[in-house]
Amino acid sequence: MAAGAFALLAIQLMRGWRGGLPAGLLLAAVIASGVWATVNTAFSYFRIDWIGQLAWVLDVMRQACWLGFMVVLLQPLGGRKSSWPVIGAMLIVVAECTSIVSAGFGLTFGEFGNGLRLASFLAGAVFGLVLVEQVYRGTPGEFRWGLKPLCLAVGATNVFELYFFADGLLFGRLDVDLWSVRGAASALSLPLIAISAGRIPSWTFKLSVSRVMVFHSTALALSGMYLIVIAAVAYYVRYVGGDWGRALQLVLLFAGVLSLGGLLFSGAQRARLRVLLNKHLFPYRYDYRLEWLRFTQALSEAGGALDLGQSVIKALSDLVESSGGTVWLKDAGGRFTPHARLNQSAIDAMEEEGSAFCHFLDEREWVISLEEYRIRPGYYGALVLPSWLSMIPDAWLILPLKSAGSLVGFVVLNTPRTPFDIDWEVLDLLKTAQRQAASYLARMQAAEALLEARKFDSFNRMTAFVVHDLKNLVAQLSLVLRNADRHKDNPEFQADVLATVAHVEGRMRALMSQLQEKRSIDPPRRVDVAHHLASICLANRHRRPSVELEGQPAAAEVMAHPERLERILGHLVQNALDATPESGRVRVRIEPGRDGFIRIVVEDSGCGMTKDFMRERLFRPFHTNKSGGMGIGVFEAQQYLNELGGGIVYESEPGRGTRVMVTLPAVARDSRPRAESSVLAHGS
Repeated sequence: MAAGAFALLAIQLMRGWRGGLPAGLLLAAVIASGVWATVNTAFSYFRIDWIGQLAWVLDVMRQACWLGFMVVLLQPLGGRKSSWPVIGAMLIVVAECTSIVSAGFGLTFGEFGNGLRLASFLAGAVFGLVLVEQVYRGTPGEFRWGLKPLCLAVGATNVFELYFFADGLLFGRLDVDLWSVRGAASALSLPLIAISAGRIPSWTFKLSVSRVMVFHSTALALSGMYLIVIAAVAYYVRYVGGDWGRALQLVLLFAGVLSLGGLLFSGAQRARLRVLLNKHLFPYRYDYRLEWLRFTQALSEAGGALDLGQSVIKALSDLVESSGGTVWLKDAGGRFTPHARLNQSAIDAMEEEGSAFCHFLDEREWVISLEEYRIRPGYYGALVLPSWLSMIPDAWLILPLKSAGSLVGFVVLNTPRTPFDIDWEVLDLLKTAQRQAASYLARMQAAEALLEARKFDSFNRMTAFVVHDLKNLVAQLSLVLRNADRHKDNPEFQADVLATVAHVEGRMRALMSQLQEKRSIDPPRRVDVAHHLASICLANRHRRPSVELEGQPAAAEVMAHPERLERILGHLVQNALDATPESGRVRVRIEPGRDGFIRIVVEDSGCGMTKDFMRERLFRPFHTNKSGGMGIGVFEAQQYLNELGGGIVYESEPGRGTRVMVTLPAVARDSRPRAESSVLAHGS
């Protein structure tokens, strides 16, 4: 089955081949695999030794072609080619050929010769997985669509080969059942290879080898070699351990896998491997594009598990393999206090802005290495470290945070997970990164200050509204006092006085509650506007002129805060009374509106207003044409009515009075009785 499948794929590839080294190597690998499958089929029927030896030789050729194909895909076009994939593939092929030739000529014998052959093929499977991982990670995202099926097919085949030869090396012989399904496993991967061949017929695309790819590939290769060594040692222990050999083998394998897991999940070990690769494989320590993208992303994603201060610490510490630290920021009093910490114990210490330490950070903008300071203190001139640094046993680096020429704060980083050399490249990167971090922190502080200022502004605005309402309440009490001398013996007047005082006391208590809680006195609910207008007219019945409520308005309901709506309407009536002489008229009425709105009209025959005043000053806070006025009432009325979805319009002329029209969305009244509605709903 495998031989026929490889033959069909080879024919299809030859028909569509237009040249090119990658396509040629793929065709050679498919042909070699087909011949290998054919020879293995013949050996399974005839059991002739030389056919079996030929099958091993073809196995080497097949693996060499696949390794060569993956190596060619890995080579970047137009740039410096990497030599380690070529050298690794050549070493694997030479080792396999040596083991086969040695076994064929009797140079090695017994279990050692068989183990050498199996180990070489196992190493070939591990190296094949490394190449697959390298090719996939190095391929730009726009080209992975075509490569995914190929990488999946070759990777799955190498995983099967890894298991097959690892099992054979572990038990000293090949498993017959696994050997019998090698052809089926290879045949199952062919459709994926054919899909990739159809998607990318020319196999001409450029690959990039990044530090991340090298790191992961090296870690994978080291893990594979580690497992090979553990398997070989366990195999040896099994045969020299006597009755306890198999038990010792299993214990050793479990301990080896457990140790590998611990190494893979250890941040310190990953840091050591990363530093080793950067030192010996690359001319520069950092991939600046990758580091800057990661640094910017860490700062921009603040707000999840970490706040901005902790994100700054993590982003800076990752550049130097540190585990964390603490960031100090300048507060409103000019002192630097701890703002956030990551993997560092809490410390209650502050530094004055004018201290010598802060002056040094602000003026020099140096990254202070505490290890270097202890060895060569003269290098930092007259710098004197603050005493609280001794309370941080893991302190290693101090980074100033400067934005727009001023010192925003500083960061104290912990000692690194692995020995880390601080050179000019590290210092330049840290200085650039701290400026970026400082700009984020400065914007955060500016946003917090702006938010606090807005809160105070909102509180001050609410206070102005409350004071304005208190002024109106005081005016009502003053009116009572002015009339007290003439009507103090009148029982009706006395009753009115008590009612007025009670009303004023309730309003003042409600205003104080609103001021203390910084919210509306009650939630919006259905309010009968006609009822509130009647109450306002009744409260001003002793004023001259009196307030006329025209007609008998039907109940008109809106959704509003009762106290606040009555205060707004009362202010409009109060303004009309203040602007009208005693011989004039002030009228209030409710008119049916349109499109679900009601309209409240307040008219007076007072002094009126000019068009310029209404256009430029009427709705602006703290502008008024009344002596002793605050200029806040009309502004509050407009703001609140807009919140309710309504509006206010003024019509006025000097000497001819003013008309104020307030529109509010009406709430539909349910005219049916509750019981009748329930019955109808139940019956429907």
